[in-house]
Amino acid sequence: MADLKELYQSVILDHNRSPRNFREINDTPHHAEGHNPLCGDNITVWVELDGDVISDASFLGNGCAISKASASLMTQAVKGKRVSEAKQLFRSFQKMVTGQASPQESKDILGKLILFAGVSEFPVRVKCASLSWHTLNAAFEDVPEAVTTE
Repeated sequence: MADLKELYQSVILDHNRSPRNFREINDTPHHAEGHNPLCGDNITVWVELDGDVISDASFLGNGCAISKASASLMTQAVKGKRVSEAKQLFRSFQKMVTGQASPQESKDILGKLILFAGVSEFPVRVKCASLSWHTLNAAFEDVPEAVTTE
């Protein structure tokens, strides 16, 4: 377990310092804004769709290391997936970070995202880790108002 915590910290710090897909996607109608009022995280997520396949995903925003790292890893995880598969990833991720599913139950579905399993021990951080996922869902649905974790 100590190795997983050390890896978690290393990955979180890496994705916070050098977030992947940290950019706007121009000319896509599929984007949404999200806000976590508890710790001040703000994020915009863009998805480019080719039919129902996510051909590109990106984000911009500011917030804590967990929020930024989660968004970075999320954009990597959903590229090339069907929208339905990305929504399943979100459901599995949400169950894991809220403690409703063990990391072992989620491992095959979540891949690297399993590193966020420890977030379930810190309920206040669940909203940080899941903000980008809620925002991604809103982008799929073209929700015009900002989503919030409250």
